[in-house]
Amino acid sequence: MQRNPTASLANQMKHRDREMVPRFLVQAMFALMIGTLALVAYARLTDRPLEGTRPTATIVEERSFTMVGDRGTGVGLFDANNVQVAHSNDNKKGFIDVIWVSVNRERLVQGADMAAPIRVVRRDDGKTAILDDATGWSIVLIGYGRDNVAAFADLLDS
Repeated sequence: MQRNPTASLANQMKHRDREMVPRFLVQAMFALMIGTLALVAYARLTDRPLEGTRPTATIVEERSFTMVGDRGTGVGLFDANNVQVAHSNDNKKGFIDVIWVSVNRERLVQGADMAAPIRVVRRDDGKTAILDDATGWSIVLIGYGRDNVAAFADLLDS
């Protein structure tokens, strides 16, 4: 009589798959999730202050710009005198288009004025940020690459 080697292998695999992740580990994972959810709910319900946030640095320099354009032809930045100071099609200025998309999306969601200006600011910690007063949207230009940050930071130096 010949033994069926595949039946034995199938039984071994069935047993192994049940024990791939031990039951206590799954229970510990769910306990951790429930505990985290309880802590966050407690913090929100009791209005605990945000403790892990950096204090906002003071603005030391700022300029306002209007963004005009579209995805096909690019986006131009215009100063208060309606003079174009930069364009997303210029060398190493493509990040202007990325910011334009983000600002317009937020304005569309909130129903804000699509033609409102944005502010490019430099803070006393040396960081450059973009602020949209129409929606409250903002972004600190950290970690986007030297050329992308320069697309906006250079506007404050001109």
